Amino acid sequence: MSILSEPHFHDEEAAFERLEAIVWPNGPVCPKCGNCDETRFSRIRGATARAGLRTCLECKKQFTVKVGTVFESSHVPLHKWFQAAHLMASSKKGISAHQLHRTLQVTYKTAWFMAHRIREAMRSGDFSPLGGNGKTVEADETYIGRLRDVPVNKGTAHKNIVLTLVERGGIARSFHIDGTTVSRVIPIVRANIAKESALMTDEAQHYKRVGREFTSHGRVEHSANEYGRTEINGDGVSVNINTNTVEGFYSIFKRGMKGVYQHCAEHHLHRYLAEFDFRYSNRIALGVGDVERSSKTLAGIVGKRLKYRDSSPVAG
Repeated sequence: MSILSEPHFHDEEAAFERLEAIVWPNGPVCPKCGNCDETRFSRIRGATARAGLRTCLECKKQFTVKVGTVFESSHVPLHKWFQAAHLMASSKKGISAHQLHRTLQVTYKTAWFMAHRIREAMRSGDFSPLGGNGKTVEADETYIGRLRDVPVNKGTAHKNIVLTLVERGGIARSFHIDGTTVSRVIPIVRANIAKESALMTDEAQHYKRVGREFTSHGRVEHSANEYGRTEINGDGVSVNINTNTVEGFYSIFKRGMKGVYQHCAEHHLHRYLAEFDFRYSNRIALGVGDVERSSKTLAGIVGKRLKYRDSSPVAG
């Protein structure tokens, strides 16, 4: 039987029950007065009642689990939101809005906005430092797409710049930055990597000074066709000096952006980065399968809103 045969992918009542279990693990909470006494809610049922509708007996407000989430005010059936979230969470390189439009049988405009709302749910609010004692964090930049109103040239001045930090065997955290100067890169490195970590970078000069602030700083000379080497540290332990982990992240990211999404407006790039960070940080190697990843996506919908007027259908 297919995973998509599960009831919450097809039945609206089952979808609400599943979402309530994810968003309200300890029972329903009124979004207006904060009441969480299960005996002080009534479930509105009937042929004409909306699925999942409840009344809080304290403040008399009617609500569903979608209130206060990225699904609020959406007219798309909740079971289709479950399908979209699962498809995006389980597709390693992403799934285009056109594909969602055809699969879910909604308009392209709706599919495009659904995808951005799900990316917003994937966005992590955790900015605790990566790495730590005995751990290694790799840092690197890449160039993607193009900047608006900037002429295309042979260099990279017309492209968007992405800085990514990846903890080996752990999570990824990416940033859309407007330059690779010390003033742009180093504050992000300092704020997001624990000082007890080993730092791995390429030969870029802006990492040279900040590297002294960490336990160690390994550098590979890509300009000299060096992509990795092994060294013995002061404790007699063999250390792999390379940036292959972050390069692997970029490989997946670029295949998705160029092969699936094809175009991304500059002001939407941070959401695509959140999507690729999320899937990488919740991958099979870390014990997170497709079903768990989809549930984590839905757990991230709370307290976030994204209105259509704040976006424009530019990306694919």
